Parts: sequence; structure tokens; C-alpha cells
Amino acid sequence: MSRGVIAVDRLVAVLLGLLLVAGGVAGLAWWTGDLAPGTSLDTAPVADVTGAGWFPAACGGLAVVLALLGLWWLLAHVPRRGAGQVALPGSGPRGALRVEGDAPAKAAAQVLGAVPGVRSAGGRLVQDRGRLVAELSATLEPRADLAEVAAAAGEVREQLLEVLGRPDVVGRVRLGVARADRGSRVS
Repeated sequence: MSRGVIAVDRLVAVLLGLLLVAGGVAGLAWWTGDLAPGTSLDTAPVADVTGAGWFPAACGGLAVVLALLGLWWLLAHVPRRGAGQVALPGSGPRGALRVEGDAPAKAAAQVLGAVPGVRSAGGRLVQDRGRLVAELSATLEPRADLAEVAAAAGEVREQLLEVLGRPDVVGRVRLGVARADRGSRVS
């Protein structure tokens, strides 16, 4: 989420909280009869407004606006982990040298996929808790030499970080073992 969406969330939460507290106090005062000594509620003005000819159209328009605001609010909260384009070192303050974030990670995944014992590999650059993370993942054959694959994965991760050349990018490697060897499957 962007800072703007977080600020709107907090403002709306405060306003709704204050409105609910005020409504609760007013409802409690009305229920106990402590609104104001000698006063009563007159609902005639409300009945006049709801009976006006323009009221249904105004409610429909308000419903459309609220639905669009609700849709925007939901879409603003969809998590976006992809890093998109990333500025490379030496690109200056305007960030003229840019690379699609997943491209170097996918190339590193191809290198990792060529290691003996690796069935498949993937890579991407994501935003995770405010940090750029070069994420490599690989599925290993059950009989793979884990020490060999782990050493190769660490080397590929270091090469990827060197290619990106940004000190703010961290690397993460996730290794998983497949359930069965490919050669042992029966058709």
C-alpha cells in the first residue's frame, strides 16, 4: 500500500470512530431520556426530505459514488509485491538506467536450473516489507546432493546481487524437494 492509501485509511478510521462514539452517546441519551430536559425528537423534517421527488435520484447517485469509492479502496489494498522497473547504479538522480526487475532474477534462475539435481527454478524481484528482495526458488529432485545445490544457489544469489549492483537489494533462496524422482514415475 502507498503512503496516501494508509493516510486515507487512518483518516477514515478516525472519522468513523468519532461518528460511532457520537452516535452511541446520542442513542444512550435518547434511550435514558436525558437528551435535554423538556425536549423531544421531531422526525417530521426527515419525513419531508425522504418524501421529496429528488430524494430517490440523490440516493442512487450517492450509492454509485460510494460503490466507486469502495471499489477504489479495495483495489488500493491489493498487495503488489512485484518491483517493476529498478534503477541501476550510475543512473544519476533521474534514474535513466533502468532494468525490468524480474529479468536478472529469471536469468539467475536459469543458471540455477542447470545445476545437477535441480528440477526447476524461478526468480523474481519483489518488494517485501519495504525492501527489494531478489528471490530465487528451486525444486530439487529427492536424490539431489543438498550441499552441492545449496552451495551453487548461494553462488548464483551472490552473482545476481553483483549484477544488480545495489546495496539495498537482499537475496533470498528457497529450496524445496519434489515428492518423487522424475525417473520413478509410472505412466
